[in-house]
Amino acid sequence: MRRNAKVDANHGVIVAALRQVGASVQDLAKVGQGCPDILVGYRGQNYLMEIKTNKGKATLPQIAWDTFWQGQVVVVRDVDEALHVIGALR
Repeated sequence: MRRNAKVDANHGVIVAALRQVGASVQDLAKVGQGCPDILVGYRGQNYLMEIKTNKGKATLPQIAWDTFWQGQVVVVRDVDEALHVIGALR
């Protein structure tokens, strides 16, 4: 496991907003190897989210991980997008 994982500037505010609406959030940023940034649990559902800034692009390891993964990964760029994904914002 990596120790000094790079996270985007909006990472903390998105995690805080998700927790504020009652979601559980497991930070996966230190896992590395293209794994999404966070795992979110909300109302009995799980969501894998990759947090990017407005201009952020997927890295090669992230693209490879997404290709391998047989589930859904959602890219979110701000609080509203993250809340919309889990259904806390309509």
